[in-house]
Amino acid sequence: MELELSGKKALITGASKGIGRATAEALAAEGCDLILVSRTEADLAKVKSSIEKKAKVEIAIEAVDLSQSGVADQLAEDYPDTDILVNNAGAIPGGPLHLVDEATWRRAWDLKVYGYINMCRSFYDRMKARQAGTIINIIGNAGDTRDPAYICGVAANAALTAFSQSLGSTSWHDGVRILAINPGPVATDRMKNLMRTKLEQAGELVPADEALFQNMPFGRAGRPQEIAAAVCFLASGVSAYNSGSVMTIDAGLSVRGSFG
Repeated sequence: MELELSGKKALITGASKGIGRATAEALAAEGCDLILVSRTEADLAKVKSSIEKKAKVEIAIEAVDLSQSGVADQLAEDYPDTDILVNNAGAIPGGPLHLVDEATWRRAWDLKVYGYINMCRSFYDRMKARQAGTIINIIGNAGDTRDPAYICGVAANAALTAFSQSLGSTSWHDGVRILAINPGPVATDRMKNLMRTKLEQAGELVPADEALFQNMPFGRAGRPQEIAAAVCFLASGVSAYNSGSVMTIDAGLSVRGSFG
């Protein structure tokens, strides 16, 4: 299938590992030039080097903290011709309400919730001026599963899902498409740590890594590459009539109303 992505410029946040890295690799394979954003320059440099060995695309790296005010505006100023924005940066801690204090809650939301909103605000106007652009927010299915052991993430993901739907419902007037992806558990280091923490807080035995997800549908967690493939499709011309929608990729976990 021709996705019509070759020659596009994509900016990916949280690009140094997990879903962000897989997304960068997938978009590069489709011929997209990349701007890779994350906090750690050394990690970004490794990703850049790895991708350059496989794809002949231009890659820039930006080591910045998206929880800081003004950073999104600077990125939009530096890369005003971005065709595809993939918001993926964010690491919200697990825990029930009484274990997530105000400082932790605010710190987590500054990066993920306000980080996503600020990036959308900063890049939207430039896309509107060109009457072209796609923004994809990778959020998570916690807003649907409502797991109280991940309450900070539940509230954040629910807010960002509604934000994406609201913004995308009329963005077509400006030639811009806004979409969201809600992955379920994906086999990343962060997800493994969340699962371990959840089991420890519940007083349950923590199994070895290979057994952490064995009770999930299909006997495994999702793969970062599966989410990356969805990003490529949604960003592509094949999905040109799509805005304001949310693609949930969680093997039915949110539909059945249970996390585990």
